[in-house]
Amino acid sequence: MRTGVRHKAAAVAITAVAVLGICAETSGAGQVPVLAGPWAPGQKGYGHVKPATIFNGGDPTGLVKAIHWKSWGGHRATGTGTALWIGPHQFVAQGKFEKGASIVLFQLGRCNGRLAYNAIEWYFPQHGQKFSAGTYINACSGTYYMDGRPEP
Repeated sequence: MRTGVRHKAAAVAITAVAVLGICAETSGAGQVPVLAGPWAPGQKGYGHVKPATIFNGGDPTGLVKAIHWKSWGGHRATGTGTALWIGPHQFVAQGKFEKGASIVLFQLGRCNGRLAYNAIEWYFPQHGQKFSAGTYINACSGTYYMDGRPEP
């Protein structure tokens, strides 16, 4: 009889641990990172999870729309969208919106107390561009970085 009680007690303990584990996992799932920011008025997507549009405000060079996220929640979030391509020796007004812009969010950390991707970069692989961890916008502060150095 005592063995039966022990087995029942063990089963209850295992069930409790499993339930607590699921609750802990669920509360951890509440820690889904956002894109850091916003840092200025008129912005879109900043401060949100998997935004379909990201806009820095101002001119169209700071706009990526129709974003399809391939990954989110890891050390990097990656996706593709439509952004303004400005070719060599072109002015902004000569640019054209093109599909296939790659977008990378990285530097997972904290911004204003929230788990957030603090760096954002987008580029056009179809035009020979590649990801560079040193060229990005700090999505928490709005500071632009080129080759790892803040732009004046």
